[in-house]
Amino acid sequence: MPIPKAELHLHIEGTLEPELAFALAERNGVTLPFADVEQLRAAYRFDDLQSFLDLYYRLMDVLHTAQDFTDLADAYLARARAQGVRHAEIFFDPQAHAARGVPIDTVVTGLTAALERSEAGYGITTRLILCFLRDQSAESALATLESALPYLDRITAVGLDSAEVGNPPSKFTAVYDRARALGLRAVAHAGEEGPAEYVREALDLLKVERIDHGLRAMEDPELVERLVRERIPLTLCPFSNVRLRCIDTLADHPLRRMLDAGLVATVNSDDPAYFGGYVDLNLTEVAAVLGLTEQQVRTLARNSFEASFLDGPTRARYLAEVDAHRF
Repeated sequence: MPIPKAELHLHIEGTLEPELAFALAERNGVTLPFADVEQLRAAYRFDDLQSFLDLYYRLMDVLHTAQDFTDLADAYLARARAQGVRHAEIFFDPQAHAARGVPIDTVVTGLTAALERSEAGYGITTRLILCFLRDQSAESALATLESALPYLDRITAVGLDSAEVGNPPSKFTAVYDRARALGLRAVAHAGEEGPAEYVREALDLLKVERIDHGLRAMEDPELVERLVRERIPLTLCPFSNVRLRCIDTLADHPLRRMLDAGLVATVNSDDPAYFGGYVDLNLTEVAAVLGLTEQQVRTLARNSFEASFLDGPTRARYLAEVDAHRF
């Protein structure tokens, strides 16, 4: 039985398995440029972040209706339950869908239809995080935020994703100011391909509560000290880091050094359909390769709940499950 865990870095569009992609394409009359499931799966090989994003956005073309988004979320939740996930904080990219003529109402309505029954149906509590595409303008991000106003009762936080290099967090300062004024929490991708300075900007200018990825923070000892001192969580994604060539192999992953330094590290799956595995497989394989102890694995699981946006009593209940887990 997998150790109970929260997943804090999960793009719902990145859970689109080839089988579901073909099923939705048939439902919606979309022709995919692949002969079959196996040819599509073979295309899930990437040289860097941009080569992944090119396919990622192309396959979104199969998502048209609210039911499509419900089916996508249900498929993820079923897999997550088998991976020991008890809580999931799920990213979605409304700008990418709006560009295809799919309004935010369709996306949010479809996703929340699944998420609202996820605790009863899968034993998983959830939160929804609206992400801005950092390779688009700040004006587009702000307009997207304004379009989300009718749905803020279903959205917990804002995030920042997509192509990092050349798109620093500082570009979105005003957008995050507006989000905080609306009562939303804040996270951001930083330090994946971009420099450690992007992590500093995310903290100082966007005032985020956790950093998604944050690998390159390890290049800056003063920044590491700050992250430890302020207990800023990092949502790490080992398989993603290897597949996108941020590191060469799992053996090169800094997770163990991060734990030894006292960082609040967590393990997540990012875009698991594309990167070769869901969250527990990420955790068990990186733990085996790096020689993590059972206590270190338990710490990672505890960190995932402590870094979440859960209320206190629910967090305490899940932490008790982690402490009671037997390997």
